[in-house]
Amino acid sequence: MGVLGLLVWSLIAATTYHLHAAYGWVMFVSLFFWILTILFLVTYLLQLHQKFYMVPWPLVLMISNAVATVLYLTAFVTSAAAVQPTSWRQWDYNRRAAASFFAGVTMIIYGVSTFFSFRAWKGLGSNAATSQVTDHV
Repeated sequence: MGVLGLLVWSLIAATTYHLHAAYGWVMFVSLFFWILTILFLVTYLLQLHQKFYMVPWPLVLMISNAVATVLYLTAFVTSAAAVQPTSWRQWDYNRRAAASFFAGVTMIIYGVSTFFSFRAWKGLGSNAATSQVTDHV
C-alpha cells in the first residue's frame, strides 16, 4: 500500500496539479494515507503497539483501512474524471492517467486489508500454529 500510495502522489505531484482543483483532493488523500501507513508500519516494526496495549490495534487498523478505502474511491473517481486526453501537455496526461490507475489499485488493496483487519479484529484469522495447538489440547 505504501509503494502504491507513493506512486499516486508522486505522479500527481510531477504534473501541474495546482491548476486543477480536483487533483488537490487526490494529493491530500494519497499523501495523508501514505504517511499514516508509514507510521503504522514503523509502529509495528518497532513493536510500539505492544507498549500501547490499551489501544485496540486491530480495530484501529480496520477503521483506518475502511476510511482509506472510501476516500481512495473518491480520489480514484475524481482523478479519473479529471484526466483530459486532449491536454496539450502529453506527459501530464500520461502521469495523471497512471495516477488514476494506481489510485484504483490502491483502493482495492486497502479494501482487501479492511477485510483481513476485520477478520483479525473479530478473531476469525488463525494460522497453522495456533490451530495445531488448539486441536490437540
